[in-house]
Amino acid sequence: MVFDLKIRLCGERENLGFSLPLTYFSLHMSLADYFSPAGGSRDIPLQPLHPAQLGARFRSNGRTFPDLDQVSMAVFGVEEDRRAVSNEGCAGAMDALRPHLYRLFEGTFDASKVADLGNIKRGATVEDTYFAVKTVVSELIKQNIMPVLVGGSNDLAFAQYLAYGLAEQKVELVAIDSRFDLDEMEAEVETPFSDSYLNKIILHEPNWLFNYSNLAYQSYFVTQNSLRLMDKMYFDVRRLGQVTEDLQETEPVIRGGNMLSFDLSAIRQSDAPGNGNASPNGLYGEQACRLCKYAGISGRMLSAGFYEFNPQFDRDGQTAALLAQMIWYLMDGFFSRQEDYPFGTHQDFTKYRAFLEEDGGHEVIFYKSNRSGRWWMQIPYPENHLKNDRFHLVPCSYKDYQQASSGEMPDRWWKTYQKLL
Repeated sequence: MVFDLKIRLCGERENLGFSLPLTYFSLHMSLADYFSPAGGSRDIPLQPLHPAQLGARFRSNGRTFPDLDQVSMAVFGVEEDRRAVSNEGCAGAMDALRPHLYRLFEGTFDASKVADLGNIKRGATVEDTYFAVKTVVSELIKQNIMPVLVGGSNDLAFAQYLAYGLAEQKVELVAIDSRFDLDEMEAEVETPFSDSYLNKIILHEPNWLFNYSNLAYQSYFVTQNSLRLMDKMYFDVRRLGQVTEDLQETEPVIRGGNMLSFDLSAIRQSDAPGNGNASPNGLYGEQACRLCKYAGISGRMLSAGFYEFNPQFDRDGQTAALLAQMIWYLMDGFFSRQEDYPFGTHQDFTKYRAFLEEDGGHEVIFYKSNRSGRWWMQIPYPENHLKNDRFHLVPCSYKDYQQASSGEMPDRWWKTYQKLL
């Protein structure tokens, strides 16, 4: 079965998509119809809010659905955990999060451009919930609003992925997770659970997935066969030790993605106990916040999902407080984005050349933004490429330039080129 999965993923792909029933939702519903208000008994802090706290600044779905005009980011919960594995109860994540999120001060960004849409209602079936998530995320992306989902179980990332098809976007998925959520023994996963949703994404037709990156996986939670599969598909996966050794090197990986899925099980249990699959090892809280800041400042990141926070396992609101700060850092990065993509005038960037000795002096072009100091690497499209573009730019780091300057091909260059073939 493992061998068959490898062949299926890298060769012909069968249409495994299901026909989503509309018993609960209608195509003609407005966004407001998908949500329950954010004004429940334990959603909002009881004490009065300072005018500069997020709860006082957000456009909130209290009694009426907020006007999305001038809104740049929308936060909402998803009341779905029927396919959670060993973590039932995570459907109540957003209700437990709000008191902690609302108490934070807005910092240098304008929190009035953020809307709390409430919670997506639990559907009559899980597929109905998927349909609602897919529709809401897609519509927000089309309106140039960044959706921030708070689940709910991690299989909701599949619905988040489906939204990109409606929005006609290729997907470069960045998952911060202690596991791959891939069932290598069952290629055709008909029902995506929180620990196997990646099968559905990889095998879904039509296929919008260009790249999958995993940050902070823990080796004892994955098999060698799944690691070989990731290598065969030229995916970028990095162990927890690699991530924590040099956290800065994760920034180009996150900057290359346009969809973020953050499983709270990637954070160590002592920092985030509110998860049924928490582990003694994992990211520290401040590292999780920094990764969220990277996702925020990435101009390509279109949506972010935070999954598997379970209030039933939380101690003294510790995980809720951390998750609130992670989302704060996401907002802080989002509202400080810089248009530094190397596409403008030469005054905006510096061009560098490196030559690979092992490939007959092959030239690799790099660009460094004079505004942010971030790096990109130029990768040529294959000769049979149908588009007019001659090159593909991929985010990279100064270390990639150093490696190329020493005559070695950067791993990031090779994997990206193989996906372009």
